[in-house]
Amino acid sequence: MSIRKTVVSGSFYPDNKKELLEYFEKFNKIEDDRNSFKKIYSIIVPHAGYIYSGFTANKAYKMASLNKYKRVIVVGPSHKLWFSGASVCLYSEYETPFGNLKIDLEYSNKLIKEFDFLGFEDECSFEHSTEVQAPFVKYYFGNIDFVEIVYGDIDYLNLEKVFEYILKNSENLLIISSDLSHFYSQKDAMKLDLNCLTAISNKDLASLEACEACGKTGIKSIIDYSIKNSLKTKLLHYCTSADISNDFSRVVGYTSALIGE
Repeated sequence: MSIRKTVVSGSFYPDNKKELLEYFEKFNKIEDDRNSFKKIYSIIVPHAGYIYSGFTANKAYKMASLNKYKRVIVVGPSHKLWFSGASVCLYSEYETPFGNLKIDLEYSNKLIKEFDFLGFEDECSFEHSTEVQAPFVKYYFGNIDFVEIVYGDIDYLNLEKVFEYILKNSENLLIISSDLSHFYSQKDAMKLDLNCLTAISNKDLASLEACEACGKTGIKSIIDYSIKNSLKTKLLHYCTSADISNDFSRVVGYTSALIGE
């Protein structure tokens, strides 16, 4: 049995189960928005340290957990490795402080067989954009089947083909991982991020042109899919790192959203 070991636990989120549970208890003390969706197909969530973006991500996960799924597919951009296409994790299990997630190898291999631009890049095992989602998945969905896709240089229409294949199965939940603008002043960041937020809430691809999200390709793919399939989108939360750090000179933006009907 091969295990995809954690690489950012202890930095992006606690590596101790008790400490991690305290984060979730704190996130869930605040009353949540009402769920107006009959079915949630996909969520957009950030991937920074939990102290900065965990509350924002949690809102989407909590809403999605009201639905029943067989499988969760997490998709995020590669930050460390440049490569063409996307990598599908082929380890047997995925480590989290709450216990390991079982990777759905049969489904993962099906994806690789279906699309010639998908493969397995072992160096993607050091990617944080997808790893920080794993404890949320384990906390809210327990022993659900898990699939991880890390994309490199890929056209959004090709990634959208993968999303279309995934979302043909109503038992799948698709998680799109992305932060927003990086290292601008709070004022400039909010101006830039408004383009991303408008793109998501209004399903407006043109607004994404001025968006500086690191996971912009994934956002563009799911928004285009939403347009073509007449799905609803809903923004849940927006914040920047300055809300915690009080440093307004150099911030990172975060948002969470729902896609469904």
